[in-house]
Amino acid sequence: MKDQFIERLYEYSKEPYQKYFKKNKPWEINKAELMDYPENSLGYKLGSFLYQHHFDIQPKLEDHDIIHVLTDTGISVTEEIGMQFYLFGNGKKSLYLFMVMVSGTIFYPKKINYFFEQYKKGKQAHPFYYLDFSKMLLMPVTDIKKTFKI
Repeated sequence: MKDQFIERLYEYSKEPYQKYFKKNKPWEINKAELMDYPENSLGYKLGSFLYQHHFDIQPKLEDHDIIHVLTDTGISVTEEIGMQFYLFGNGKKSLYLFMVMVSGTIFYPKKINYFFEQYKKGKQAHPFYYLDFSKMLLMPVTDIKKTFKI
């Protein structure tokens, strides 16, 4: 029940967030094209992630799924919240991130240790949340992870 409520909040907030807060341009690529990238590349891994979870590319929110790929984060509600804690540890700050962290702490107090572990992992990695991943799609994921200690 909590998970469904949180997922609905996300669905309702996604469009205004894309429209009013995300200033970047949508990537001009689709998930089928991502599958043409080399198998070890960020682009291919993103395409695989999207197909595996039956997702499509969300305009202006492409980086979100890239973070899933780079951090090996699942898609459950608590994992999504944990990923925001990871990003906070990595240096990212946004109103949306804080809202997710606060609501996650309130709705999932028993997961606070998991959230804190994710925060510490993000803190240990070199800052990467701000990168323009659209220019890195040909790079091997292993190289990116090694370079940024992800």
